[in-house]
Amino acid sequence: MAIAALRRLPLHLPRYSPPRSLFARYSSSSASNSTSASAKVADRIVKLFAIDVDGNKRVVVGLAGQTLLKALANVGLIDPASHRLEEIDACSAECEVHIAQEWLQKLPPPSYDERYVLTRNSRNRVLNKHARLGCQVVLNHDLQGMVVAIPEPKPWDTP
Repeated sequence: MAIAALRRLPLHLPRYSPPRSLFARYSSSSASNSTSASAKVADRIVKLFAIDVDGNKRVVVGLAGQTLLKALANVGLIDPASHRLEEIDACSAECEVHIAQEWLQKLPPPSYDERYVLTRNSRNRVLNKHARLGCQVVLNHDLQGMVVAIPEPKPWDTP
């Protein structure tokens, strides 16, 4: 019975084509959306300067709302595998960075958990006032031009 029904179907079905006005409406809106989306990304760009372990100054480009850790990992200054999650509970201070003095006031104060992690991983258990966790610093336009230093690995952290 099903085979008989299939034999009655025409061999060439007419192709569906959307109305011209519908196609024109979507094609013009998608073009305008792509230009507005790229403008929004350009508006989110935050340029920073990072001093690597060798003392070289490098330009780091991040996006507003992104963590400093993510921006530094994208240019290869911090190993992304060294920090599994961007949550303070999983942090072992391997994303520690040092912020230049003039930029510290533009950052929110470190949380109790961030201070605890940094102090716990300091050899003499003293908190360096320039030390912050890259996973806890969220980029914004006020941080445009910020200078960040990547500290040398601590001897007790290296294999």
